[in-house]
Amino acid sequence: MAKIFYDKDADLSRIKGKKVAIVGYGSQGHAHALNLKESGVDVTVALQPGSKSRAKAEAAGLKVADVASAARDCDVIMILAPDTAQPAIYRESIAPHLTEGKTLMFAHGFNIRYGTIDPPKGVDVTMVAPKGPGHRVRETYQEGGGVPALVAVYRDASGNALANALAYASAIGAGRAGVLETSFQEETETDLFGEQAVLCGGVSALVKAGFETLVEAGYQPEVAYFECLHELKLIVDLMYRGGLRYMRHSISDTAEYGDYVSGPRVVSPAVKQEMHNILDEIRDGSFAKRWIKENETSARPQFQAMRTREHDHPIEQVGAKLREMMPFLDPVRDPGE
Repeated sequence: MAKIFYDKDADLSRIKGKKVAIVGYGSQGHAHALNLKESGVDVTVALQPGSKSRAKAEAAGLKVADVASAARDCDVIMILAPDTAQPAIYRESIAPHLTEGKTLMFAHGFNIRYGTIDPPKGVDVTMVAPKGPGHRVRETYQEGGGVPALVAVYRDASGNALANALAYASAIGAGRAGVLETSFQEETETDLFGEQAVLCGGVSALVKAGFETLVEAGYQPEVAYFECLHELKLIVDLMYRGGLRYMRHSISDTAEYGDYVSGPRVVSPAVKQEMHNILDEIRDGSFAKRWIKENETSARPQFQAMRTREHDHPIEQVGAKLREMMPFLDPVRDPGE
């Protein structure tokens, strides 16, 4: 059984007695910084020169400094910049100031797992990885709850690395929901696999394939959208609350029967074998090498080409029009633009 910690297992004084730098002010960065501040922690948001996030952080009442200054002055440095940006930020602005006794933290193990960041031996290296997007980390904290998190220790130079990480986790609200102990390797490999095979890649491909199958068979695109994308939230919400059993309890017998007889035909042994192949590429570093290479130039040609192609898929065009008819959904019109 996994080991799970809660607020009762954490000593907040361990993090309140330290100066914490939050590198980045995106989805996770803003949530960590604000939650820590409201838990009584001395927080500095560390940003690159010219960052557009500086005004947002200052408006939220947070101290802001450049990354190098924050790394020099703070005891704990939590890196929440994008995975591919972290190595350069680390080399240029953090490593020169990472002296013995400090703590380097991550919310994802990618760069430690694949060796693109190699901290010095006298430094604690830990991870607190909330299992939810930053806006939920913030919202649940404000509501008096929290998002579950994973905690891991890569290097325990001080002898107190886990205790200090648990204090950090508690200060951002994760101790209210539960903090599960893992390793950098396990977190990285399972996170990448979950994103690619199920949560993002698998679901996106399944939704598109279902939509295309109905449209190619002559059904209205709008009806296909409702059946293959819109109603997915209803099903996932049921799973979220009570697992597959509760979802199956809540749907019709016809739908449940279709689940049992057709699901294994869609996710066939061949599909599961492909999942094994994907996991192998994550574990042997093949995926990481491809992604790192793609980011060697700012143009990221393959990534941008795929993004453009997916942006123009018919399901996106149909969906945008239908969501305009449902303002109560608070539809997002042009994400990223």
